[in-house]
Amino acid sequence: MSALQVDNLFKNYAGVQALKGLSFEAAPGECVALIGPNGAGKSTCFACLAGQQLPTQGHVRWQGESLDGLTATQRLQRGVARTFQVAQTFDALTVLQNIQLVCRDSGSGLAQTVGSGLRRLDHVARLAATELADSVGLKNSVHLWAGELPYGAKKRLELAMALAGLPPHQPGLLLLDEPAAGLGAQERSAMMALVRSFTASLTQQVTVLYTEHNMDAVFGVADRVLVLIDGELAAQGTPESIAENVLVRKRYLGQHFQVPHSAGVQHA
Repeated sequence: MSALQVDNLFKNYAGVQALKGLSFEAAPGECVALIGPNGAGKSTCFACLAGQQLPTQGHVRWQGESLDGLTATQRLQRGVARTFQVAQTFDALTVLQNIQLVCRDSGSGLAQTVGSGLRRLDHVARLAATELADSVGLKNSVHLWAGELPYGAKKRLELAMALAGLPPHQPGLLLLDEPAAGLGAQERSAMMALVRSFTASLTQQVTVLYTEHNMDAVFGVADRVLVLIDGELAAQGTPESIAENVLVRKRYLGQHFQVPHSAGVQHA
């Protein structure tokens, strides 16, 4: 059974078709890379899946439930979270407070915190937030202001915040928009090891769909690769089959593409 089902997705902007009948599936616990040239429609696809935008036509189902017409908040409540190309964090809050602000374990979260003042925030889901910070390698940074973090650490914080918003102990879908963007090769490898670890979690089954331009963050990491070109699914398959696909080489990877020697992940 597929965890995520995307069926015949179209998205038009003033007559321009960003998505043209996109259909694909992702299995429970699968790590899937969505790649393609700039302007292919990857970010539009993510926005339609996460609920920031509604498709012009088509359907999205998660765990057998239709997400059609639901807002981003409603989709998050059902286990669909996303990150962005540029890390979205609250720089004037500490690392721990950023996670506490969106933590589902609290039973309160953002609305009550804003309504009663940020002083309440330090008492919200402190243990759960600390554990999440530890899980992304930020155990020793919890009291730092988010604005003080180097960019790689800020990307890790955004991942923790996405996880914090998921319903605990239930299947989750993480939509990661270029999780390794702006990172050096070693940081990319560590980041992708972290991403892979989510799908291997024993406490929560997580399916990951991510976009990426760095091929060393795709090959050796993804279970399967989807190639989006001009709003259409041009190819899909194992990383090995995609590397040899004639159309993908011609339109995106290049005729002389070779799988990066550094492909794969290091310990997070």
